[in-house]
Amino acid sequence: MTSGTKHIKDTEHSNVWSVLRIMSDFVKGFDELKNIGPSVTFFGSARFDENNTYYKQAEKLSKLLADKGYNVISGGSSGIMEAANKGAFKSGKAESIGLNIELDHEQGGNGYTTKDLTFDYFFARKVMLVKYSLAYVIFPGGFGTLDELFESLTLTQTKKISQISIFLVGTEYWQPIYNFIKKTMVENGTIDIKDVELITFTDDLEKISQDIDSRLILHINDLKNCGLSDSEYYKRAIEQLQKQ
Repeated sequence: MTSGTKHIKDTEHSNVWSVLRIMSDFVKGFDELKNIGPSVTFFGSARFDENNTYYKQAEKLSKLLADKGYNVISGGSSGIMEAANKGAFKSGKAESIGLNIELDHEQGGNGYTTKDLTFDYFFARKVMLVKYSLAYVIFPGGFGTLDELFESLTLTQTKKISQISIFLVGTEYWQPIYNFIKKTMVENGTIDIKDVELITFTDDLEKISQDIDSRLILHINDLKNCGLSDSEYYKRAIEQLQKQ
């Protein structure tokens, strides 16, 4: 059955069953990820191979972060997702997590995960990709990556999630979109100039690593101020900070 046919069947005949599958997606994600500790999510195209420059950068950054103890989360498939999981897997010092989705094309496991989950619904998967991370690293990609970029910015801008770091890596690729955000959107008043500051626009992997270390400290303070200092996640965050 194609995903389009599945969607039609869900819409026309199986609303109750769809609700149960949606619940299953969320319960599975919450149960498996709730105590993983400080993590970084990588987004980017599934279509790059290991010879691609962005693939190599993603793998390098992932290993750098995993060596420090940060778990790495990706969409669990090929391209940038594979590179991110590969770097963490090679490090062996953190979890390499793949959150996959059932698709008719492109998607499949990459073999470099220590923990992997498969979701029926994009929206449930997206919640899990953003919920447990203190930073998002966004490499060049297509429509899915653009969706993840702007969803992350919206959640942060509207304070629906705690303040996190959003990095755009691949400045040559992203430059036209970054210029549109910084110039056209600001000049037309659709965003504020301060909203542009939600994005760190850089190809400097060391800077990203250092900025994530700084974000961890802020994240720990946020958890404490919210009365979560007894939570397992807070304890893991403190352990992570002590490793630095």
